[in-house]
Amino acid sequence: QAQLVESGGGSVQAGGSLRLSCALSGNRYNHVCMAWFRQAPGREREEVAVIYSGGGRPYYIDSVKGRFTISLENTKTTAYLEMTGLKPEDTGKYICALRDGASLALCTTEAIDRGYGLWGQGTQVTVSS
Repeated sequence: QAQLVESGGGSVQAGGSLRLSCALSGNRYNHVCMAWFRQAPGREREEVAVIYSGGGRPYYIDSVKGRFTISLENTKTTAYLEMTGLKPEDTGKYICALRDGASLALCTTEAIDRGYGLWGQGTQVTVSS
């Protein structure tokens, strides 16, 4: 059975950096969107960054542009989220998600429901001021 497992979370001070990993096991897919969401207490879950396995420019929400970088390993089984210049408002549980049968347009169009079918459990990121 396919699963996503996140790692790399932790506690850092404002301005610090973290690198999150999301490892896919149990299945292989072609043409996927892989995304990072974050869930903070009292706030709706938000889609932070999305990458298409076939290449092209990733999608980011405005609040993380220039600070976060999403990437996908060549084997397409591990996604990363490099986070720099962290702010207290970046605090939350970061959750990885996958949508197979995807296209570049599906993965990068702003503010749409991409229909993710596989979710990880998340890794906590806490940024203190």
